[in-house]
Amino acid sequence: MISAVTPELILHITAIGLIAIGLAGVVLSSHLFRMVLALVIAEAGANLMLVLAGYRWDAVAPILTSRAEPAAMVDPVPQALVLTAIVIGVGIQALAVSILIRIRQRYATLDRKEAAERMDAEIAATLGAPRDISQEAPLGERPLPPLPADQINMRGDSP
Repeated sequence: MISAVTPELILHITAIGLIAIGLAGVVLSSHLFRMVLALVIAEAGANLMLVLAGYRWDAVAPILTSRAEPAAMVDPVPQALVLTAIVIGVGIQALAVSILIRIRQRYATLDRKEAAERMDAEIAATLGAPRDISQEAPLGERPLPPLPADQINMRGDSP
């Protein structure tokens, strides 16, 4: 049992919770914009985990001064990685939203299944090929009738 709830524990649980909420939103949602928002939430949780990995509760900011004795400092590398991840994440989010705008304009929906069906129909019409009706089972009958059990040679020898 947990003896004391510390701020560090609360922040770690928050980071794990954000990642779990984001992943659940991606898996459970069929709306494309909600999936992008869920990815943003998961990214925030991952960034928080990176900052927590380099943080020390008894340390100071990594700024060198003229003091003789160096104090314990926080690791600046995870902070730099998180700043880079935030910038890259904003760029990816802008790209994702612009793609979603194009999908909405072209197919009049942001539902994942409907948009995929309309894209498949458009590709099939463009190529002049028939659309696949089912992705689960092949059309038509079995090409060869099944062999009776007494004619199957298990050793691989010719009869």
